[in-house]
Amino acid sequence: MGRWDVKVSPYLYISPFFVLFALTGLFPLAYTAVVSVYDWNLLGGQGEFVGWQNYADVLGQATFWKSLVNTLSIFLISAVPQVVIAITLAALLDQNIRNATFWRMGVLIPYVVAPIAVSLIFGRLFADQYGLINDLLGVVGLEPIGWHQDRLASHVAIAAMVNYRWTGYNALIFLAAMQAVPRDLYEAATIDGAGPWRQFFSVTVPQIRSTVIFVVITASIGGLQIFDEPRLFDSTGLGGADRQWMTTVLYMYDVAWGNQRDFGRAAAVAWMLFVLILIIGFINFLLSQRIASSGTKTPRVKRSVTRRLRAEAR
Repeated sequence: MGRWDVKVSPYLYISPFFVLFALTGLFPLAYTAVVSVYDWNLLGGQGEFVGWQNYADVLGQATFWKSLVNTLSIFLISAVPQVVIAITLAALLDQNIRNATFWRMGVLIPYVVAPIAVSLIFGRLFADQYGLINDLLGVVGLEPIGWHQDRLASHVAIAAMVNYRWTGYNALIFLAAMQAVPRDLYEAATIDGAGPWRQFFSVTVPQIRSTVIFVVITASIGGLQIFDEPRLFDSTGLGGADRQWMTTVLYMYDVAWGNQRDFGRAAAVAWMLFVLILIIGFINFLLSQRIASSGTKTPRVKRSVTRRLRAEAR
């Protein structure tokens, strides 16, 4: 019994997570794959088997490709500055400052605010006619920007909403990792003459490599699944008159509950987005791992030099 306790009990302790994940994660994923190969609509339910036809129909729609480009554009504009600003804020909050707890909790306030409230506030800030941003541009002599008309401008506005919500959250994750770095490493770097910048890139970043990878991957997943901000950016919630800021998730919602009311095609969109997230997440994992570990690699020595040193030692 003691031997069984040692071998089996750890699996029992972690089993609740995997059971819940199977029910709320794996089962919906597999069921969506089944729905994607059937002619499945909202009113009639499951129809005949169509195989890959739903995927072909989705790939043949120009709106899908436009939504995919919009998603990647908003993702790049939001994710890259978000990670850079978050790690910079974490480095500043890691310093010996007064009322550190107040400032550290203050960066989390935007994350607590409801997404609909953030969207309403930023929708007023980036309004075309009476928005605060355009008023400030007029003060400095610049022409107003059509935030709801120009495609790139709408992406910048939505990215600003995303960064406002998630930068502080990621900054606290980076801060927790930075506080776990041994302080004697910084003392040794100071003795060796390393300045703050050198310490940050040679000590801090390599030590929080796993956290950098985690934040980059989660930011990628969240950026590619963005829905609330573009949905609430205007009153119609369809991504603009020309679908200039419609994301892939918003397009999937429109396919399922909009004019098409086709669950089979919506499930196909969900699976294609799932594969895209896996690919981009894997690429981000490789890039972030290489960047974070670039300062910790030891120089390589040629084999001839190694053999010569061994011969001299003998």
